[in-house]
Amino acid sequence: MMEKALLLFGLVVLATSHAIPVSLEVHEVYENGEDENPILNPGSDANLIEGDILLPEGRNALIDKTYRWKFPIPYILGDDLDLNAKGCVHQAFEMYRLKSCVDFKPYEGEKTFIKFEKRGGCFSSVGDQQEGQILSLGSGCDHKAVIEHELLHALGFYHEQSRTDRDDYVDIWLDQVESGLQHNFNKYNDDFITDQNTAYDYESVMHYRPFSFNKNESIPTITTKIPEFYNIIGQYLDFSEMDVLRLNRMYNCSGPLTLLDQCAFEYASICGMIQASTDDADWIHTKSTVDSEDHTLLGRCRDAGYFMHFNTMSGSPQESALLESRTLYPKREIKCLQFFYKMTGSPKDRLVIWIKMDDGTGTVRKMKKIHTFYADSDHTWKIAHVPIEVGVKFRYAFQAVRGDPTSSTGGIYIDDISLTETRCPNAVWTIQNFSKIMETADTSTYIDSPRFYSPEGYGYGVRVMPLSTYTDYTGNYTGLYFHLISGENDVVMQWPAVNRQATLVVMDQDPDIKLRMSTARSLTTNLATTPDGKYMWDHPSKVGTYDPSCKCYRGPTWGWRNFVKHFDLRRRNYLKNDDLIIFIDFEDIASLIKTEVPIKPVK
Repeated sequence: MMEKALLLFGLVVLATSHAIPVSLEVHEVYENGEDENPILNPGSDANLIEGDILLPEGRNALIDKTYRWKFPIPYILGDDLDLNAKGCVHQAFEMYRLKSCVDFKPYEGEKTFIKFEKRGGCFSSVGDQQEGQILSLGSGCDHKAVIEHELLHALGFYHEQSRTDRDDYVDIWLDQVESGLQHNFNKYNDDFITDQNTAYDYESVMHYRPFSFNKNESIPTITTKIPEFYNIIGQYLDFSEMDVLRLNRMYNCSGPLTLLDQCAFEYASICGMIQASTDDADWIHTKSTVDSEDHTLLGRCRDAGYFMHFNTMSGSPQESALLESRTLYPKREIKCLQFFYKMTGSPKDRLVIWIKMDDGTGTVRKMKKIHTFYADSDHTWKIAHVPIEVGVKFRYAFQAVRGDPTSSTGGIYIDDISLTETRCPNAVWTIQNFSKIMETADTSTYIDSPRFYSPEGYGYGVRVMPLSTYTDYTGNYTGLYFHLISGENDVVMQWPAVNRQATLVVMDQDPDIKLRMSTARSLTTNLATTPDGKYMWDHPSKVGTYDPSCKCYRGPTWGWRNFVKHFDLRRRNYLKNDDLIIFIDFEDIASLIKTEVPIKPVK
C-alpha cells in the first residue's frame, strides 16, 4: 500500500549516481535525431513555405476573421498516424484547454475540420480553410510542443520571425541559407498578419532555431540582436507566455477551460480563500524570511513572497485550522489538486485535504476526506498531487492539525496551489540537489528511479542521465529513459506490454500553471524485438537485467539523450529548490488504434 500511495503524492529521492553496466545500455527512440528540428521538413514533396506551412492550391490563408475557428474544433485522427502520435495529439489538446478557451471534439460530419495524417513531415495550413484540412504528423513529429506549434498555424499564426518588425530583433543571414530555400524566411506586412499588439517573442514556440535551413553546419542563418536570446529561439518546450497571450487575444478567451483555481498567496486576499469560523485556530498569511522561505519566489528574492502557515509548537493536541477555497463550479468530473507543502513540526502533525460538496439542496456542506499527509524527516518543500472526483459545486480545503506541540519545532506550510480539471500524473519523482549532480556527473553517470506502478499494475521506472552524450550550440543535455520493472502484479499482466504510452515530463515550477513550460516526450510500446528475437517489452525477467538494489529486473531502457538542455534547466524554474521534478504516466492507448471516421460529403 505504501508504494501505491507514493504514486499519487510524490516520491522524493536524494539521488546517488552510478556508472552504467554494459548490460543496461540505453536505447534512443530516435536513433538519427528525428525530433531535433522536425518542422523544417527537408525533402518533403508537399507544397510548403517556411518549412511547415501548407499552401492550399490556388489560395493563401490570411489572418482575418474569415479564417478564425469556432469552438470546439472538429478533428479526425487518421489511422495512418503512429499510435504514439495519436496519444500526443490528445496531450496537446489538453494543453490548449488548460491555457486557453480553444477546444476540440471528434468530427461528426461538420463542413470544417482538421484531419491529422502521417505525411512527409510536420506541417499545417494557416487558419480555418473552411472545407476541411490536413495537419501532417510524420516521423519525428510525435512531440507535444511540435503539435502545439502546428495547431497554432491551424489557428491562424505564422512564425515569429515572419513579423513585420522582425529585423529590429533578429538578423537573417540569407547568404548562409541553402540555395533555393530563402523563401522560408519571408517577412509579411502588418496588413497581412497581426502580432496582437504584443512585443517580439524570442521564446515563442513559433520561432525558428538559429541553424534553420543553413548550408554550413557551423554557421547560423538567424542570430538575435540581443545575444542573450540566441540559445532561446526555437525552443520545443511548450507555449511561451506570449504565445498564450496572443492566442487568448485572437479568440477573445475570458479564461482557460480546465483551470478551476490557483493561488500563490502573494496578496492579502489569499485568492478568496476563507478560514472556517468554528476552528480552534487559523492559518496565518506569512511573509518569507531567511529561515522560512516561501516556494513562489524560492531562490530568487530574499525576504519576499508569502505562504500560508499553521504553527504546531503551541496550543493543545488535535487543535486544527481549516482553510477553504471559494465555491467552484466544475465542468468535468476528474480533477487534480497540485500544491507545494512543508511540514517541520511533530511527526504527529497532519495536513488533511477535504472537499465540501453540494448536498443536493444547493448548499455546499457535505464533507469528504480525500487524503492525509504526515510529517517526515524531510523538512523541505515537496510537491503533492491529490486526485479529486466531484461533479457538483464544491470547495476544497486544507485542514492543519496539531499533533504533539511539546515535540514540535515548526509547523505546516502550503504554497503555489493549482486545481485543474485534468488527471493527476500517475507517478511523481523528485531528485534533490540536481545542480550538484550535474556538476560532478560524466556521461557514464545515471540515476535510476524506484519502481512505480501504472493504474493497470505494470511496474516501471525512469533512468536519468544528468550529462548525456548529446551536445549542441547551447551546451550539454540531460537524458531521460523509460523501462519496465518486474513487480508484484506480473502474473496477471499481459505480456508483452504493448500499445501503452509512456510520457515523461520535466516540470517547470513556475507558480502560475498557465506560464509553465514543462518539457515532455512520449513513446508507445510495440512488438519490436531484440537482436536475439525476444520481444522488447516482454516481462523484464526475460529481456532485462537483475537489479539487486530493488530485487527486481529492469527491462530495456528507451528514451531521449536530448530530453532537456542544461541551459533551460538553469534559466527557468526547473530547478527551484534544486529539485528536478519528473512526472510519469504509463497508460493503455489501444482504444486509439482505430480512430479514423469517413468524411461526409457536405450538402
